[in-house]
Amino acid sequence: PAGTLTASAPALVGLARGDLSTPGVGSLPLARITPAQRVTPAGRFVGELGTDSFGHTILWVDYADAIALHAVVTSNPAEHRLARLASPSPAEHRISYGCINVPAAFFATMVEPAFRPHGGIVYVLPEERSLQQVFGIVPPAPDPAQAAGTPPSTPPTFSK
Repeated sequence: PAGTLTASAPALVGLARGDLSTPGVGSLPLARITPAQRVTPAGRFVGELGTDSFGHTILWVDYADAIALHAVVTSNPAEHRLARLASPSPAEHRISYGCINVPAAFFATMVEPAFRPHGGIVYVLPEERSLQQVFGIVPPAPDPAQAAGTPPSTPPTFSK
C-alpha cells in the first residue's frame, strides 16, 4: 500500500558510524576490513534477492560494496546478535561489517515476498550527512508567519 507502514523490525547495522562505504571494501576478505570500514552506507539502492556464499537468500543492497539485508547471522555466539536485536540500546545494534541484519521471521515474511520476483528500491537513511546531501531532498521553506509566532490563518486538519 502506498505510503503505509506495513511492518517494522529492529536491525543490526555496521559497527562504524558513517554514510559512505570505503572504496573497494566489497572486494576485501572480512578479516582485512578494519572496524572503521564497517559502515552501512546511506542512499537509495536497487535491491535484488540473491544468495550468499553459503546459499542463504539475501537482499543485495549494494552489490559492489558487498552490502546486503539478510536474516540475522548467529554463527558466532560471542557476538550475541539475537540479544543485540532485542536490546533497546542503539549502540548494541552496531556489530556488522556493514550488512543490515533483521530477525529471520521478518526477512522471510516481509522482505523476501516484497522483493520477489522483481526486486525493488531500498532506502538507507543517513547518520551524519543530511537528507539533502544523500537524496537531494530540500526541506520546505519555513512559513514566515509561523517563524514570527503568528498563528496560521487556517487551523491544521488531521485525518485518520
